[in-house]
Amino acid sequence: MQDIKNIIFDLGGVILNLDNKRTEEAFTSLGVKDFRSYFGHGHASDFFRDYEVGRISDRQFIDSIRELTGISVSDEAIVNSWNALLLDFPPERIQLLRQLRRSYRLFLFSNTNALHMESFRKTYADTFGGGSLEDHFEKTYYSHLLGMRKPDKESFEHILRENNLVPAETMFVDDAIVNVEGAELVGLRGLFLRPGVSLLDFQW
Repeated sequence: MQDIKNIIFDLGGVILNLDNKRTEEAFTSLGVKDFRSYFGHGHASDFFRDYEVGRISDRQFIDSIRELTGISVSDEAIVNSWNALLLDFPPERIQLLRQLRRSYRLFLFSNTNALHMESFRKTYADTFGGGSLEDHFEKTYYSHLLGMRKPDKESFEHILRENNLVPAETMFVDDAIVNVEGAELVGLRGLFLRPGVSLLDFQW
């Protein structure tokens, strides 16, 4: 951590546990016969990207899923399936953030959406008896509110500029290599969390 003064953390897979398989299973149980053809790297990719950068509303998103998949189910069933991948906040990771904030400026940058944010904020409050995930960071950046997403270099440049961060003094932590590579393109020092590796495995 020599020369590092600032750390930007990803959320899902880094601080919040995820299991994408659970969302696939949930939609399959609703009658979506080929989940990956809709939600993988197929024709729906632009649609999900639009939701992730706030170009479409929750209402448009839910209606679009119903139209795209042809399933006739309630809004609640779609939302619950969409959020099924969001798991828990391990307390030891939150404790690590508390410790790191004593020595570094901490930021959060997540590719997410309004429905997921509502869900994980509730999970955090329920787990820790109130409070907010945002309390652990100087500033948080959520793609659907920012209007930009990782790994686009403009998103990293915006965060650096807004907070007067020197790229060489700033570490970016993510569990997606494409996002780490995007950060490194603008001079950030990337830390890629490979599968099976957690924040607690490093000497901070």
